[in-house]
Amino acid sequence: MSKYVVSSSPHLRDNVSTRSIMQDVCIAMLPACAAGVLFFGYRAAVILALSVAAAVLSEWFYCKAAHQKVSVGDFSAVVTGMLLAMNLPSTAPYWMPIIGSVIAILLCKMIFGGIGQNFINPALAARAILALSWATVMTSFAPAQFGNLAGVDAIASATPISGASKETFTLLQLFLGDCPGTIGETSKIALLIGAAYLLWKKVISWHIPAAFLGSFAVCYLLATGFDVNVTLYQLLSGGLILGAFFMATDYSSSPATNKGKIVFGLGCGLLLFVFRYCKKTPAEWCSYAILLMNVASPLIERVTGVKSFGEVKKNA
Repeated sequence: MSKYVVSSSPHLRDNVSTRSIMQDVCIAMLPACAAGVLFFGYRAAVILALSVAAAVLSEWFYCKAAHQKVSVGDFSAVVTGMLLAMNLPSTAPYWMPIIGSVIAILLCKMIFGGIGQNFINPALAARAILALSWATVMTSFAPAQFGNLAGVDAIASATPISGASKETFTLLQLFLGDCPGTIGETSKIALLIGAAYLLWKKVISWHIPAAFLGSFAVCYLLATGFDVNVTLYQLLSGGLILGAFFMATDYSSSPATNKGKIVFGLGCGLLLFVFRYCKKTPAEWCSYAILLMNVASPLIERVTGVKSFGEVKKNA
């Protein structure tokens, strides 16, 4: 006779945990981080280390001060620190990733209840605050010098998205990462390798990245009279690939349903197109497009969420 065990849901379980998911995200970001060090030198490695250390320590001190269980073991603080550093230029002063990580963890994550409770991406929110506070520092980029680990301390250089003509950098340079930019955004091949890993491990789904990149590309094709070269240049410039695969897909600040993810990605792509096409400022607008859609995510989830079965009993 079979033995049945009665228990509460969920009845189907696997070995996936927050820790394993965050570890996979860290692994996926390693190629882009390594490319950043190879192109921009040891300063990129130092900024990455300082950002991660400050994020982990900030969360540890908060948990201790609030008499909560220390949650740094779930690796979410490591992910936040890495993402923030990848959004900083290698010329940034060493105090900047420290301040940014403290802001990301304390102001944008822990104060809302910790992982899963934040309504915006902490790393992106911190980057936006840094960009508004120290705009000149955040827009001063070193030229890429592959293999020169000494790097360049501080040379102001325009990124491909900040107004340089499309002849300044070839599509191959943009794809490989041989161009100015933040530490983690320039090497598209490294980012795509990490994205493929996340898709293979099923940490993320295709819905948000495909809708994000697809809507942005279609808008640029229509606006430029189907100029494929300009559209490819825009797709490979700035932080679009980094944002589409690593930041817009944040579990806490994006919809959970597939329909909601597609709507979310479409919104990100449309907003980024409007921001870039207007060309009012040389700022990289990808982070602002994602943050605005983060705020709209609860509404999207409410509209596209799965409807429950059953009905409320009518009063006699």
